[in-house]
Amino acid sequence: MYRDNTLIPAEAVRLAALGSLVEGEKSYGDLAREIRFFVARIVGPSLDLLGSSLELLRLEGLIAARDGTAATDSLPDDSKLHVTADGRVAFHALMTSNVRGLASDLSRLVIALKMRFLPLLEAGDRHEQAEILAEACENELARLKDLRQSYGEGFLAEWLDHEIAEATERRDWFTALDHRV
Repeated sequence: MYRDNTLIPAEAVRLAALGSLVEGEKSYGDLAREIRFFVARIVGPSLDLLGSSLELLRLEGLIAARDGTAATDSLPDDSKLHVTADGRVAFHALMTSNVRGLASDLSRLVIALKMRFLPLLEAGDRHEQAEILAEACENELARLKDLRQSYGEGFLAEWLDHEIAEATERRDWFTALDHRV
């Protein structure tokens, strides 16, 4: 994690893998395809994000093969994987991390993963995550309004007005989410 307790790219992929296995066991091949599909649909093809290996999660003891295959042995594509107790702890730490500014592809991926796996958290953690996301939107909104105040004319101003409207809608959505979770 970065110093501000936000996820680095490899941790976003870890969150995708662990969260998917917290939902239920999957074959090695299905898990790899699911992660590739989800990440590519949010951020586009990215070697930085898809380079992380599921094998590393096995070596770290966060996921394991249902058939008892040792972590150092290669797995066939149809081997069933499950999350371990240590993996659940790691999943919780990743899910309860902070969110960096909302403008980057990585932030969009982290938010999408948090939304996908939010139901897997306890109610207090769900509320905290909704608050963190609403606050991140508020920070983005303040940044955009400050920029708009400094550059108040032309196409940039029009574009900033559009961005401000979107950020306001996003903040309001996360605020409402906090009341629903």
